[in-house]
Formats: sequence, structure tokens, C-alpha cells
Amino acid sequence: MLNNKRLFLFDIDGTIAVDNTLYDGSFELINYIDSIGGKSVYVTNNSTKSVADYIEKFSRWNIKTDESNFMTASSAACRYLKENFGEKKIFACATKSFVEEMKNSGLNVTESEEEGIRCVIVGFDNELTYDKAALTCKILQTRDVKYVATNPDLCCPVSFGAVPDCGAICKLIECAVGRTPLFVGKPNRLIVDECVKNSSFSYGETIVVGDRLYTDIACGINAGVETAVVFTGECKEKDLEKTEFPPTYAFSNIREFFDAVKSGNC
Repeated sequence: MLNNKRLFLFDIDGTIAVDNTLYDGSFELINYIDSIGGKSVYVTNNSTKSVADYIEKFSRWNIKTDESNFMTASSAACRYLKENFGEKKIFACATKSFVEEMKNSGLNVTESEEEGIRCVIVGFDNELTYDKAALTCKILQTRDVKYVATNPDLCCPVSFGAVPDCGAICKLIECAVGRTPLFVGKPNRLIVDECVKNSSFSYGETIVVGDRLYTDIACGINAGVETAVVFTGECKEKDLEKTEFPPTYAFSNIREFFDAVKSGNC
């Protein structure tokens, strides 16, 4: 039931906002969650921005946040890489922002061909060049390295439609190297587990809200929590007829979801 939810794990792009525009109802919903003693955590797979970037972006929407309000694919990747590779050298095919976030996390990151590379990390890189993709392919084919990526999303919603996301970049690389990465972002349940662990709420009080079935909704299902999909991003109502990741609830938009949460009718 929606009336017992207190920990709301929101996707961002296509769910509560698109580009720099906050969807109708998002601001009121976030304020309402605060008023009932709940918490909003933004669990985006978009690794083009660091947590610091997102805090600044939300401040422009007059939404006050801190690091505890974000569990991004990039921050999840940093935790995974730190736990599994420590001080070993990591090659990054990623944005400057993500590379800086990894370095600030204490990771030994390089963007060039060097000795001692033990892992390749690929993110949603909107600064991608052919030379960078070619170098990534070279390292994956000529070195004994692990292969990790932030998220399997094939596209990211933008104001005019969509652009290729990390999953599409990995498909491009796969065509050349014949390898697929371990994805640490959604639908990996790690993100939900970390959010619950870092809160005072239970899994039963938690809900994942997103616009994509195979990442957002699958993530919630994998973690055993309820889910809600909105049809303002990738997923459309007709997609529910054939999905292997059925959401607990479905809404046209975030305003409709807010109305349901506030009324407690679901």
C-alpha cells in the first residue's frame, strides 16, 4: 500500500524531470514526503554527473539535498571498484565529471594506455569520441582486465526524445570485442540495499519509482520492494502487456502518482 511508504527511491530522467525541467507535481511530491517524515533518494543510472553536480542541479529547482539523497550509478560504481580493486589501476571511458568523482573516491584512475591496468569501467559518456571508444576496445582485447559498466540503459530521455546511454555504448564496444560488462547500476539490487541500509526504514516501507521497466522496475523487483512506473519516459502503457518486469503500480505521470500517495487510495 502506498500510504505506508516512507522511503521513495526516484529515478530522475523521464520520471521526475527531463533535462533541466522538473515535471509537474515533482516539487509538491518531494515536499509532501518530507512533511510525513519520509525520505526521497534519487537513484539515477545517469553517470554523466557526480553527486555534487546533482546537488547543485536540485538547488536550482529549490530542492535542498545532500549526499544522502543520492545513490547514482556512478557512486555505486565507485563503491564497487573500491571494494574490488582498491588501489589497482582502472581505465575509465567516462565523462570528466565521473572520472573526477572516482579520483575523489581514492581510486587509481587513468584515461590513457598505461601499464598495470586491471579493470575497465564504462559510463554514460556524453563526451565520447571515436578515439576513446577505440582505446577502450584495444585495452579490453589486449589486456587481462575485468570489465565493469555503470548501467545497461540503452537510451536516456531528453527534451526532444532520447540519446544513446551507457548500455548502447557497451553494445557498440561488444560488437568489436565480443565482451559484455558487469553492470553495477540498476537493475542490480545493490542500489536499493544500500539505500535501505543507510536509512531508518524497512524494505516494506520502500518503493522504487521510475520510467523504465528493465532497469528501474527490475531493480525494485530484484530487491523485493514495491514499484511504480510512470509513462513520461521510456515505458508506455502498452509495454506492460508483455513485460517480464511488471510494476506494482502504474501512473500516467508523477502528478498522478503524488495524488495517489497523498490520498492513500492504492
